[in-house]
Amino acid sequence: MDIGTSSKYKKVNEDTLFYKAAWRWHFYAGIFVTPFMLILAVTGMLMMYIGYFDGRDGEKVTVPVPPNAIMLTLQEQSNIALSTHPKGKLVEWIKASEPNRVNVFRIKDSDGSQSMVAVNPYNGKIVNEWLRRQGWYDLADDIHSDLLLGPIGDRMLEIAAGFAIILIITGVYLWWPKDRKIRDFLIPKLSLKGRLFWKEVHVSLGVYVSIFFFLFLLSGMSWTGIWGGKIFQAWSTFPAQKWDKIPLSSETHASLNYGPSAGMPWAIEETPLPASGSKLGVDGTLPNEAVNIDSIERLAQRIGFEGRYRVSFPKGKTGVWTINQDTMNSDAPNPFADKTVHVDRYTGHVLAKVTFDDYSLAGKTMAVSIPIHMGLVTIWNLIINTIICLSVIVLSITGVIMWWKRRPKDSGFKLVPPPIPSKLPHWHNAMILMLALSLFFPLAGITLVCVLLLDMFVLSRIPILKKIFK
Repeated sequence: MDIGTSSKYKKVNEDTLFYKAAWRWHFYAGIFVTPFMLILAVTGMLMMYIGYFDGRDGEKVTVPVPPNAIMLTLQEQSNIALSTHPKGKLVEWIKASEPNRVNVFRIKDSDGSQSMVAVNPYNGKIVNEWLRRQGWYDLADDIHSDLLLGPIGDRMLEIAAGFAIILIITGVYLWWPKDRKIRDFLIPKLSLKGRLFWKEVHVSLGVYVSIFFFLFLLSGMSWTGIWGGKIFQAWSTFPAQKWDKIPLSSETHASLNYGPSAGMPWAIEETPLPASGSKLGVDGTLPNEAVNIDSIERLAQRIGFEGRYRVSFPKGKTGVWTINQDTMNSDAPNPFADKTVHVDRYTGHVLAKVTFDDYSLAGKTMAVSIPIHMGLVTIWNLIINTIICLSVIVLSITGVIMWWKRRPKDSGFKLVPPPIPSKLPHWHNAMILMLALSLFFPLAGITLVCVLLLDMFVLSRIPILKKIFK
């Protein structure tokens, strides 16, 4: 064998060994990720379609518009809503998006529960009332967010999302054509039979949705507790220092969420709120006009708020009126028009205003990607998201079918993963990749390193475990 042939043989052998290693990582990541991806895809679709057809905060509830209709004042409507909860307090008003829609008031009761009251703006009748975050949408959202397990479920989903990124990377590597043109691999050969047929479906579909799936995972991880809350959001939040000479509260915008459901824009959740009680700010409500929900609504109209938006009532002595329109809340279909305005509760002065243009690059990215992730930007967004969710379900199911068909008939309860290569070429490249993953997604990276060490030094050396995992 000449030197050239020997080098070529060595290169092919190394590629084969690394392929087997990548396949093994892909297998283990898939074993862990599959149930979570199925849950996320199913609950994600439920949330999109419940929101589309039924709404989340009463935005779909309609009322007849009488001839020569005159609306009651918001103060009158809010008093009617509050009369059903005499020990409660008003915390938010959600403006009707159309003349034939209801105004919705959010009330916090003395026991901490929150109720949504839909009021007919023409005759003041209460059209509907429900406990906040107690519907089918909210159940699907809770499962989608933390599996109903609180912080533990949140961490599990964050790890699963990180492992899903490993699945994408290793999957593309396993698919990448070595000797043939890429276009030969983009069209599945559906004439194949058995495991090869399922592999064709799995591989081709995975390649087509990989980029969209990756973007879904990143935008979804922005809500996780560690990567999203402690790292990404903390580095990317709107700096309150831009509000020169405005008194700031010890409360952040997240305090206006009144519970686990995010209502404030992602980019400003961790930003301190302005505080009422000074003479600062610019002209807001009209001179000699009482500062109440009606004057705040007229101010909102004058400064460009149209359609559906929300007004948070002042919280505490230094609390502010907050006017907010956010695509994430289904208020408007255009994330570039998102805006938040804070008004002093005593003087009616506008203390601060934040628009899409003020967000950091990460904040702008999230302002666009979150509503897209939720399927809120046009009907086409909903359709594309549905295709992606269905693709994730098909990928999960075909992955399990491929594994089942590859297992020997006498394997019993063994997982039968791809074998560990006796030598791992390019290991330093793999370590660099894992280090980068560990730094960017700490929980997933730490878990990956632990799994690999467990695989190398425990599962392959203890006889009982070796029988199951070999």
